[in-house]
Amino acid sequence: MPAITLPDGTVKSFDGKVTIAEVASSIGPGLAKAAIAGVVDGESLDLAIELNEDCELKLITSKDEIGLHTIRHSFAHLLGHAIKQLYPDAQMAIGPVIKDGFYYDIKYEKTFTPDDLDKIEARMKDLVEKDYAVDVEIVTKEKAINTFSERDEPYKLEIIKEIPENETIKLYHHEEYTDMCRGPHVPNTYHLRHFKLTKVSGAYWRGDSDNEMLQRIYGTAWTTSKELKSHIKQLEEAEKRDHRKLGKKLSLFHIQENAPGMVFWHPQGWAVYLKLQNFIREKLGQSGYEEIRTPQIVDRTLWEKSGHWDKFKEGMFTTSSENRDYAVKPMNCPCHVQIFNQGLRSYKDLPIRLAEFGSCHRNEPSGTLHGLMRVRNFIQDDAHIFCAESQIQSEVLSFIDLVFNVYKTFGFENILIKLSTRPEKRVGSEEIWDKSEKSLADALDAKELDWELLPGEGAFYGPKIEFSLEDCLGRIWQCGTIQVDFSMPDRLGATYIGEDGYRHTPVMLHRAILGSFERFIGILIENYAGEFPFWIAPEQVRILPVSDETRPFAENLNRQLVQADISSTIDSSGERLGKLIRNGEKDRVPILVVIGAKEAGSGTVNVRNTRNKSQCEMPVDVFLNQCVTANKERTSFNAPAEVKN
Repeated sequence: MPAITLPDGTVKSFDGKVTIAEVASSIGPGLAKAAIAGVVDGESLDLAIELNEDCELKLITSKDEIGLHTIRHSFAHLLGHAIKQLYPDAQMAIGPVIKDGFYYDIKYEKTFTPDDLDKIEARMKDLVEKDYAVDVEIVTKEKAINTFSERDEPYKLEIIKEIPENETIKLYHHEEYTDMCRGPHVPNTYHLRHFKLTKVSGAYWRGDSDNEMLQRIYGTAWTTSKELKSHIKQLEEAEKRDHRKLGKKLSLFHIQENAPGMVFWHPQGWAVYLKLQNFIREKLGQSGYEEIRTPQIVDRTLWEKSGHWDKFKEGMFTTSSENRDYAVKPMNCPCHVQIFNQGLRSYKDLPIRLAEFGSCHRNEPSGTLHGLMRVRNFIQDDAHIFCAESQIQSEVLSFIDLVFNVYKTFGFENILIKLSTRPEKRVGSEEIWDKSEKSLADALDAKELDWELLPGEGAFYGPKIEFSLEDCLGRIWQCGTIQVDFSMPDRLGATYIGEDGYRHTPVMLHRAILGSFERFIGILIENYAGEFPFWIAPEQVRILPVSDETRPFAENLNRQLVQADISSTIDSSGERLGKLIRNGEKDRVPILVVIGAKEAGSGTVNVRNTRNKSQCEMPVDVFLNQCVTANKERTSFNAPAEVKN
């Protein structure tokens, strides 16, 4: 006679076994219809699961986060059902939930096209309209193997063979279609309404480039039509802002097949890169960092000593010369320790902050490469702080201020913070991990910041704080990080002479603000839709002389701007003024300066701000000062109030 305790404290008793669905029905018809799943003593389960012991139960509807997750997972199965009806020879691999939706990996001899996606989506809608029941069946491993052997699903069989003998296996039956999952899933397709298939791409089976390439169909799903429409609109906006498309359109960079994951920076893109680098270099100098440079290729023995060879050798590019093995550096930290180790260090020297715009190479699987966001060669705004244990918190506090200052300059105000603690596989004593985690948590609390704990997500050598920024579309990008490391300095023999006259091992703080220049520039391109703020725009000012007579005035103005370190050009195409302005707007130039006979005669300029669509006339010296001020203070160009129209 199980007693079921509900979230409000109500206890419902039943004479015998009862399903979660029956509990929902006993409460009321409205909940019986809305319920999707149940959480029993913390475990998410299908409505059809029987309860035969006392327990705590929370019924889940589409309004709950777990409910939306369940709906999206069920849509993946619905996608499988539609595909098998339309393309019976297709073989299904895996179909998990992802942020905002779901996907399914499929093996099929022909490449799915946008027309195929439309057909699949239409079939899914037909199936939804049938409101058929989704039946769950708990089976033995043997039955699961027989089921998918009969259905010729080799990927499912591969998954089943890896399931431990004592683990529950669930089959979900969608009419004639059968799938396998931990669940839970919706009890009826009545709950599946608001979705859209979004794209198809390639994906290696299990993400391993040594495995065969499958096709991945993505979809998004929501609980209401309004949410779906809002998300589709956001996807469309994101498509317009795709940094790969804008990179080509604005001639910022390109990537080609004979250098996969390596960026070819064009003059305009490299101008953005250099301005970003100079900005970070200035901030580092103000914060007490010393800039260094370390080799690109280092003997294998250093990576073995640091521990990277055992853990990351598959991700390293390697070479050999004169019977010695080398690795192209995938990270900078072991090399920075080598600089610290030169000469005798004293506690009076600490903290020592070594910064490098370090070029790193990692052999990322080709299927994961994505424009500037995931590359094989990248430049980190990397730095390592060597300090005493007592200095950890003060250094972390200073770094937090630096991170927030940098992000604010780019207009990123909403910063999300997470603290990742000790993973299962790690080096170092529990005492050291206790100290490391406490120092980071105390620093965050001292700043009175909201932060989320991520247990077990730290690096193998130490805990870390992650800083993520939210862009204009509400997307979250993890960029900055600071990690406490008691291990690597000891492994690589780093020591300093303490106040007691004995040798001590310094603590090493790994930290980055941007993460990588490539990825951060990709984020900026999409956040600004290619319309960079004035101070970082590759072409800040474009001068538009309207006639040959005004050209000398334009050339003199251009010289003054260039001498003031403003990126300025003259459009000498001779097009009509309207076309000159449209070209400047199309090229995302923030300031267009029109020089007509009136301006040339009076020593003024007609300034058009393409960012805020304002227009005004001002004296040349006022315009120059405004440009220099915006550059120096890294702000937007704003015309003084007294000269605005």
